[in-house]
Amino acid sequence: MAATDRPVLVATEPIDVTADMVISELNRRGVPVVRFNPADIGDDLMVSALFGVCPAPVAGQLRTRSRIVRLEHAQAVYWRRPVWPQFEYLDTPDARYAAAQTRHGLGGILHSLKDVRWVNQPMRDAAADYKPRQLAVAQRLGLTIPATLVTNSCDDAREFIASHGQVIHKTLRWTPYERDGIGLTSWAEPVTADELDESIAVTPHLFQAIVDKTADLRVLVVGEQVFAVRIESGLLDWRRDYSALSYSVVDLPCQVHKQLLAFLDHFGLVSGSFDLAVGRDGEPYFLELNPNGQWGWLQQATGLPMATAFADLLAEGSTRR
Repeated sequence: MAATDRPVLVATEPIDVTADMVISELNRRGVPVVRFNPADIGDDLMVSALFGVCPAPVAGQLRTRSRIVRLEHAQAVYWRRPVWPQFEYLDTPDARYAAAQTRHGLGGILHSLKDVRWVNQPMRDAAADYKPRQLAVAQRLGLTIPATLVTNSCDDAREFIASHGQVIHKTLRWTPYERDGIGLTSWAEPVTADELDESIAVTPHLFQAIVDKTADLRVLVVGEQVFAVRIESGLLDWRRDYSALSYSVVDLPCQVHKQLLAFLDHFGLVSGSFDLAVGRDGEPYFLELNPNGQWGWLQQATGLPMATAFADLLAEGSTRR
């Protein structure tokens, strides 16, 4: 079977413009695509896999309303933004049980596929999605990071703020959150010692010295391709107002380019979106990695061929896992 005849599986939620861009590029090349969402398990998504009864380690089918794919023929999985089912119509114990069976059944089948390129393998995404670990790895690789404290000690937090002056607080991980039925988003916010109290002891918090920056960088790495975009905003957290942003394509310093590739290689990832801040001294400061970050709006703003890079990676497949 030719590589172009082997399908690419795209796991994502129903509305995902970024995935649409990659799928359109794969369609243009004649690469078959099977898009599915784990939350559709049931009549809209069925999977059957055989083990130990045929030459292949795993064989079977994944079926949606409009597509059928032989699992052993898949060449790549684009694990974009899938949603796992919650089974809200079931009682809580039954829903918990059904959710676990789906994750370990459907997820386990997909993880068992051989000679499939993952972009990215979800367990590796998860392993890379810890900000304290990211900061430690970045420093070991020679990247410059801002002074950072992760603590649930009010005294230690106050001491850190006293030592570094201007400090921000930001979440250790973005988490869906609402209050009184209204969805809330957490931004990077300035914090002073006077604002802190002993409630900090409930959970660890991340405090970071503010970088005296002139701009931000969003760097998308796809395989060996690196797309760096300078974001001008004047905002502490540029995500607060996309209408205030302007963009320019830049080249990274050679050393930083190599360090970011090494960072992904450390975690076994083939793609990731890095956020860096450009200090007034011109030094790029590593802030964080989003292993599965958004990039569609940057392609639209800059014309960079990001979707093409993803299609290149998925269409060529791989024996690497």
